[in-house]
Amino acid sequence: MSALPRLAFYTVCGLVALLFVAPLGWLVLASFKSSGEFAQSPPTLLPSHFSLENYRRLVEAGLWTNVGNSMLVTAGTVVAATTLAVLAGYGFARFRFPGQGVLFLTVLSTMMIPFQSIVPSLYVILDDLRLTNSLAGLVLVYTVFALPFGIFTMRAAFAAVPAAMEEAAVVDGAGPITALRRILLPIVAPGVATVAMYAFFTAWNEFLAALIFTTRQDRYTLPVVLANLQTGAGGTLNWGVLETGAVFAAVPCIAIFLILQRYYVAGLTGGAVKG
Repeated sequence: MSALPRLAFYTVCGLVALLFVAPLGWLVLASFKSSGEFAQSPPTLLPSHFSLENYRRLVEAGLWTNVGNSMLVTAGTVVAATTLAVLAGYGFARFRFPGQGVLFLTVLSTMMIPFQSIVPSLYVILDDLRLTNSLAGLVLVYTVFALPFGIFTMRAAFAAVPAAMEEAAVVDGAGPITALRRILLPIVAPGVATVAMYAFFTAWNEFLAALIFTTRQDRYTLPVVLANLQTGAGGTLNWGVLETGAVFAAVPCIAIFLILQRYYVAGLTGGAVKG
């Protein structure tokens, strides 16, 4: 590639990247506007002076407690969903048993069930188990949400690994669990990262279940408390809190995606082509 086409290529890529990054940059800068500046007409594009008013308001409202709730629920969901998806995907890919295909299709078909249609049943079940207003109850619900995609991804990842590698480990004296842990997991790491990231986004950004199954403010997750705080006096929208809350919610997602991006892309394409 000569210098001129290379320059044009990077220029176009830079402009496209700027197109995606600019709204995020504007969001961060807007969070430093004061409430008075948000009320100005016409609105200003950038803050005339930087203010921590919005951040201070969220911290005084006890936001860190809700951030901690979201972190605990998300961590529990990632661990539970990833572990179960790995074990189930390994079972579907390596073992043969009656009704295997029907069971796998049944698991996948749950992705088509609207969440709103099962809310009453879920609430009754969680209430009977005394898991309403409980972070553990949210972990169970979010894990169920993430499992169908996770099982599908891990089944494809394990199916793409030649069985001869596992058979060689068994010949050397390794059991199925040892072979899974020491031989297969390092190979299917992109798939595991994909499932973990999907579970993270599912739990971190979910709003409706957290709103319905928790009624105490000290049990709210971040999306629920932000929805409650973004309305100001007289029902007006508090733009400062809204922008600042979006920053709190977006930063972990962006960081996780950038860290696991290469594994995510490899995990999505893994098993798509047999080589």
